[in-house]
Amino acid sequence: MLTRFSAVVVLMSAVLTGTANAVPPPPPNPSDAEISASRAEADAKAARVGELTGRLTQAESRLQELMDEVSYKRELANKARVDLETAISEAEAARREAAAARVEADAASAAVERSRRELDEFAAASYAQGTTVGSFSAYIGAKSPEDLLARAQMLEAVSSSSLNRLDQVTRDQGTAANLDSAARAALNRAEAKQAAADEAKKVAEQAQQVAVDAHTAQAAATTQLQSDKDAVERELNAARGQVNGLEAQRQQYDQWVDAKKREEEENARRAAAEAAAAAAAAAPAPRRPAPAAAPAPSGNRVQTVINRALAQRGVIYAWGGGNYNGPTYGVRDGGVADSYGDFRKIGFDCSGLMMYAFAGAGVYLPHYSGYQYNSGRKVPLSQMAPGDMIFWGPGGGTHVALYLGGGMMVEAPHSGAVVRISPVRYGGIMPYVTRML
Repeated sequence: MLTRFSAVVVLMSAVLTGTANAVPPPPPNPSDAEISASRAEADAKAARVGELTGRLTQAESRLQELMDEVSYKRELANKARVDLETAISEAEAARREAAAARVEADAASAAVERSRRELDEFAAASYAQGTTVGSFSAYIGAKSPEDLLARAQMLEAVSSSSLNRLDQVTRDQGTAANLDSAARAALNRAEAKQAAADEAKKVAEQAQQVAVDAHTAQAAATTQLQSDKDAVERELNAARGQVNGLEAQRQQYDQWVDAKKREEEENARRAAAEAAAAAAAAAPAPRRPAPAAAPAPSGNRVQTVINRALAQRGVIYAWGGGNYNGPTYGVRDGGVADSYGDFRKIGFDCSGLMMYAFAGAGVYLPHYSGYQYNSGRKVPLSQMAPGDMIFWGPGGGTHVALYLGGGMMVEAPHSGAVVRISPVRYGGIMPYVTRML
C-alpha cells in the first residue's frame, strides 16, 4: 500500500514539474535581412555622430581659443582703463601746478608794476621840484648816454632799500614766469599723455569688442553643432534600440529553440545566472579616492594670502570687480561681461581677487594681470610654491590665479562662474610664476 502511494506521489510530482517548466510559445523571429538593414542604419547614424563629434571638438577648441582672446583683450582694456586714470590724475596735478605758477607770475608782475609807478611818481615829483632823475624806464634798461645819465641820477636819488626791493621783485617776476612756463609745458605733456591714454582705451575697447563678436559667433555655431549632434545621437539611440529589439527577438527565438531541446539544462543555467547576478548586486561598491585636503593654515603671510582668497569661494565673478577691501561692482565691457550683467554684480575678476588676497599681507597690486606678472620675483613654473601667482597669455595678460599646492589653484575664472578651487591648467600657461612673499 505504501509502495503504491509513493509511486503515485513521484508520478504526480513529475507531471507537475513538467507543467511548471514547459516552454512558452515561440517569440517572433526577424529575418536576417531585417536585422542587417537595421544594423546598417545604426552604423550610418554612428558614423554621422562621429563626424559631428569631431567637428564639435574642433569648434569647442576654437571657442576656447576665442574665449582666451576675449580674456586677453578684456585685460588689455583693464590696463588701458588703469593707465587712463593715472594720466587723468597726472593732468589734474599739472593743471593745479600751472594755475599756482600763473598766480605767482601775476602777483610778481603786479608788484613790479607797483614799484614802477612809485619810482615814476618819485621822478615826476623831483622834476616838479627842479631836478631830473629820470624815469623807471631808464632804470630798467639804459640804451643811450641820456638813459645812462638818467639811471645814475635815479640811483643817487632813490634809496638803496627801494632799489633792492625793486631788484628782488624783478627777480621774483622772472622766477614766477619761468615756473609758469615750465608748468604750462608739464601741463601740455600731461594733457597729451591723457589724450593718448584715452585713445588707447578706445582702441583696446574696440579690439575687445571684435574679440567678443568673434566669440559670440563661434558660440552660436558651436551651439548649433551641439544641437545637431544631440539630434543625431537621439536618432542613433533609436536605431540601436531597433537593432537591439530585433536582435533580442532573434536571441529569444534561439533561446526558445534551445529551451525546447534542453529544458532542464536551461533552467539550471538560469538559476546559476540569477545567483551570479544576485551575488554581483550584493558585492560592495568600489571605494572612491578621498579628495585632496586643503592647505592647512600656518599663520604666516603666504597662508594669510591663501586664506583670504579661499574665503571668497562662491563669490560671483564680476569683470572689473574687486579691490584691496573686497568685492565691488563690476564694470561694463560691451560684450560677454555685459551679457552676464557683471556691471550689476558685486564680485571679483581674476586680478581683483589677487588684489584682495595680497592686501592682507600688505602687498598692494594693480588691477591688471599683466602688471601683476611683473610685480614680483619670477620663479620657473616647475618650482612654483603655495602663494605664487600663475599667469596665462602673452605677458600674463589673459588670466591670473593663486597656487595652493598639490596641483590646485584658486581663481575667479570667467563671467557666469564663481571664485573656485581648480586643478592647474597648463594650456597657454606662462613658463614663470610670480612670487611676492
